[in-house]
Parts: sequence; structure tokens; C-alpha cells
Amino acid sequence: MRFVHYRPGGLARILMVAGLVIGLAVSSVPPSQAAEDNLSAAQQKQVEELVRKYIVDHPEVIVEAIQRMQAREQEAQKVRAQAALKDNHLALIADADAPIMGNPNGKVTVVEFFDYRCGYCKRVFPTIMQILKNDPSVRYVVKEFPILGPESVTASRASLAVWRTHKDKYKAFHAALMTARGGVPEAKVLHIAEGLGIDKGQLKKAMADPAIDKILERNYSLAQALNINGTPAFVIGGKLVPGAIDAATMKKMIAEAGS
Repeated sequence: MRFVHYRPGGLARILMVAGLVIGLAVSSVPPSQAAEDNLSAAQQKQVEELVRKYIVDHPEVIVEAIQRMQAREQEAQKVRAQAALKDNHLALIADADAPIMGNPNGKVTVVEFFDYRCGYCKRVFPTIMQILKNDPSVRYVVKEFPILGPESVTASRASLAVWRTHKDKYKAFHAALMTARGGVPEAKVLHIAEGLGIDKGQLKKAMADPAIDKILERNYSLAQALNINGTPAFVIGGKLVPGAIDAATMKKMIAEAGS
């Protein structure tokens, strides 16, 4: 290889450009125009060859760089998540339109974003009901987040309509939908409601209320702000936990939040 003589300060530039080239390999961010202007075409080519050889001889640096980048991004996501939880605290726990179960004056608020067609939501449902039965300190806030298709939306609209018109029947209706097998088409949802003594015609009218559209829109916006992309997702004691939680973990989080 033919070596090029660099003027004083050239080594620093080489290292700078080398870093930029490695950055290019890792994150596809192009080198700055200033770096290109400070080196001739021949110098740029030689630096690129040196960096390429180093990366080929030491591929572990790429893995290390990616791991560090991922660690920094994960930490940044945690910071953003905590800020989002703080900014949206009242929307999470004090939305007058959100159904509430358990002790309405409970010391610890558990918020769940869920979908009636979500298998994982159904799996964790018995755990939630058992906790509400055994722990009077828990206030459970339900956030309808229908993301699994039209039937999910229908079920959520019906559930919110029941909450708005028959609060005393909401818990039973919610439980019936969560334990129902198969899909939840409108006919099935209305049949469940009728079995609880709710007039089907009145429920359909309540389901069409534009106020329910606004509730669901707020829930979608809140989920987006918190970077919630799936169900279930829980917020307990100021901590966001995506995915189904086992009973032991949920009880531990509730105990920590109440301490």
C-alpha cells in the first residue's frame, strides 16, 4: 500500500473520518461534508481502505458498536416512557369515561389497555379478578384499546355503552366478553347483553353515540403517547409493563406501589 504524507493534524482527521466511516457502517449516517472537504480523494480512499481492513480484521467492533447503540436507545426509551407516564398521569387514572372496577377509592391504581379478542388479555383476566377479590386496595381502570379488527371495535363500543348506561351490569358484561370463546360479532355481543337484562335496541342506540368515538380516540392517542403497540399493557405504580403479567409479578408490583 502506498502511504500518503499528511500535514500536521492529519492523524486526528484520519481518526475522525475513521469514526465517521465506522458510524456509516453501523448506522448508515453519511460522513459530514466538512470531513470530505479536508481530505483529498486519494486520502479519503486510503482512510476508507484502512477502516475497511480494520473492520474485516476485527468484526467484533461492529457487534460492540451495535450493542452500545441498542443500550443507549433502550435507556433513551425508558427516559421517554417515564416522561410520557408523568405527562399523561391524569389521563391514565382520572378519566371519568374509563370503566373502573375494584375499589374506586383504592390506594393503588392498575390500568390495563386491552382488546376483547386478545388471547393474552383473556389469559390474564382471571388473575386480575382474583386480585380485585382479595385486595381491597386496588382500583382497576379499564382502557378499551380495540386493535384486532372490527369485532374488537364492536365489543369495545358495546362495553363502553354498558358502562355509560348500566354501570351496575358492567362488571358482569365485561367478564362475559372476556370469557367468551371464539369471535365477538355484534349478534353475540347483543345476546350476552340481553342475557344480563339489557335491552338490545337501547344498547345499539347507545353504541352509536359519538361520545364513544371520542373515548376510543383518546385511548388510541394515549396509547400512542405511551408507545403502547399491543395488548395487554399495564401501568402499575408509575411503571409501564407491556404484555401479560403473571400473578406473582402483578402482586409484587401492586405491593411496591402501595408501600
